[in-house]
Amino acid sequence: MKETIKKLASYVPPTPTETIAKRYGLSRVAKLSANENPYGTSPKVAAAVIEAVKQFGVGNWYPDGNATSLREMIAQKLDVKAANIVFGCGLDEIISLVSRVFLEKDDEVLVAEPTFSEYGLNAQIEGATVKSVPVDARTGANDLNGFLKNITLSTKLIWLCNPNNPTGAYNDPNALRDFVAKVPKDILVLIDEAYIDFVRSTQPASAVMLLKEFDNVAILRTFSKIYGLAGYRVGYIIMDDQRARYLQTARLPYNLNTLSQVAAETAFEDQQFVAEVAAKNARERDKWEAFLKQHQVFYYPSQANFIFFKVADADQLAARFLKKGYQVRTGFGKDWLRVTIGLPEDNFGMQQIMADYLNNNIN
Repeated sequence: MKETIKKLASYVPPTPTETIAKRYGLSRVAKLSANENPYGTSPKVAAAVIEAVKQFGVGNWYPDGNATSLREMIAQKLDVKAANIVFGCGLDEIISLVSRVFLEKDDEVLVAEPTFSEYGLNAQIEGATVKSVPVDARTGANDLNGFLKNITLSTKLIWLCNPNNPTGAYNDPNALRDFVAKVPKDILVLIDEAYIDFVRSTQPASAVMLLKEFDNVAILRTFSKIYGLAGYRVGYIIMDDQRARYLQTARLPYNLNTLSQVAAETAFEDQQFVAEVAAKNARERDKWEAFLKQHQVFYYPSQANFIFFKVADADQLAARFLKKGYQVRTGFGKDWLRVTIGLPEDNFGMQQIMADYLNNNIN
């Protein structure tokens, strides 16, 4: 066994909502801890999956290992080469694959602090050293100058979650272009755009155009968030010719099952649903920020589908939320909570609970 594995803590999934409901005698629990889409997915997806089951039977045939149809759709929409897309069983598999292929023992990886933990975890599994660069204390965005200052001869990968999870803060494409131009060309800059469709501050929001300018840039996307397909596990990375070939060599040959491909293709076609979800999320996000501002709670302005704020005794507030049927995310640091932006009635309910909590604590 790898010594690095022995030193790491395993992932602990959130408590199932059914368990919470039974524990507190609740008829419903709003799961607002994993940044899933509370509006579901395109209604066209269920019909397409049911039809696929009829067509393909009980699943005795292997899926299309190339995900040909989905690949062509994405390549056309994003104006990238189809061969440069590598699919994974969610972005979790892509992150693991990138670390396995491009890292060796004692390499260095730069990540923000805080950010998505899988970047660092998978680097450590490969024996690499993880160096954390604190986010901008005022905005919560990736500190691009801080990353540049921490580059050494051992640096191999730089992970930028944009918008960043858990802060929700966003670096625009021009800032990213200036940053990448200063990064040595042998360092791979990975820009994780899992939440890019929620961005309203800048259009176009994606840094995908940088792929044509820099060979050492890769863009990651997922169907788990705005498309509402978290249970189908579909993610992908777009990168230069050579690195894409390396990943394809190491990728499992049938990692996207047939129904996942059908669901992703159907969801991708329904961009009207995507636009509607983005608009609903933006309206509710504005309400959350107005609430936090009104109650003088420090938060990072978000461009994602969650809000990250600091409040005294955050674990106590999270427990109060849970007893009322709202599951949120803790564990990002003392007094910090991350709340997925839910349905309007859930957001309002949580704000009422939080207002009562804040008033009682102050008084």
